[in-house]
Amino acid sequence: MKKIISLIVILTFGMQVFAQEVEVDTLVAEKVTITKDPRLDILGKFQSDLAKTASRFGKGYRLFVLKTNDREYAMKVRTYLLQNFPDEKVIMTYQSPFIKMKFGDFVDKPEAEKVKKQIIRDGVVTGGIYIVPDTIELKPDKNGQNESK
Repeated sequence: MKKIISLIVILTFGMQVFAQEVEVDTLVAEKVTITKDPRLDILGKFQSDLAKTASRFGKGYRLFVLKTNDREYAMKVRTYLLQNFPDEKVIMTYQSPFIKMKFGDFVDKPEAEKVKKQIIRDGVVTGGIYIVPDTIELKPDKNGQNESK
């Protein structure tokens, strides 16, 4: 009985081995058509624009020029800064009851120090001016690359 069962098992496995033959296909060049959702193009453009925007910002310095509750004085200082430094930004925030003013986008401290000395020399700001680290908007250079160090 054991011999018959062994013979059946061997023949069954033997047939399965021969049943596993794979026919080799010849290489046939066919066209592949890719169908994609047009929203993928919109998503790709959005991510590209987002990456460009993110690279416009970096670490730098700003001048903390003013903290006052006198609106007329704040506007006078703002006007002076915009007239004498048209390429720089003036950022005014209002936290009741004070108006706070930051000025400029400076990549390095010596550049900020130079502008600080000029503002103090002109005597428009009566309080202290402080150089504070901040996230600034990097200005593109002539080659279209952002100015950074």
